[in-house]
Amino acid sequence: MAQVTHLSVARRLDRCTVLGPGARAVIWVQGCPLRCRGCVAAETLPFEGGTSSTVDELADWLVGLPDIEGVTLSGGEPFSQAAALAALLDAVRERRPDFGAMAYSGFRYEALLRGAPDRRELLRRLDLLVDGPYVASKRHGLRWRGSANQRVIALTGRYAHVADEPDTSAGVELSVEADGSLTWAGVPPTPGFREGLEERLAERGFALRTEARREA
Repeated sequence: MAQVTHLSVARRLDRCTVLGPGARAVIWVQGCPLRCRGCVAAETLPFEGGTSSTVDELADWLVGLPDIEGVTLSGGEPFSQAAALAALLDAVRERRPDFGAMAYSGFRYEALLRGAPDRRELLRRLDLLVDGPYVASKRHGLRWRGSANQRVIALTGRYAHVADEPDTSAGVELSVEADGSLTWAGVPPTPGFREGLEERLAERGFALRTEARREA
């Protein structure tokens, strides 16, 4: 696998409890070749934009975060930057071998298995995968995903227990950033969440920062 040293990142979050098991960091990558109708994170779809971050910088950031058990990779489409993300997980696990990894993908697991070598290498490093495109007509308040066609697939034994837990919405989390801006993370359990939130905030004189959020 070719060495890739940079990632295009839309946003990152130190701690989140609604995008995977336990408390996790989240990295939203910039760029997605899919155009799922109703995507709530449309700002992450173009491959232009984002912040160029080195694998080493992101690895240092993840290793230095206290009280998290792993990272969730979202976007955008993580498997469009598979080689760099695989390198990132390797770099983190050199120092934290027990670090967990979860990813979202608009591609089906079976397609990723037949895909390019870099995509298969990223799969090999994941403990948990949420696969499949967001389909608005199949919207459902499920845990960590937005539509019923999507699956939560345990790729290692680390999170095998999630299959026995209630499959209900984990909700969303609001965060106030260091600059005072408001962002949110999670899979909205109801349609129109983003529009409704922005409207209610605007009525009170607040603006939601346009960053990467994940519909599913």
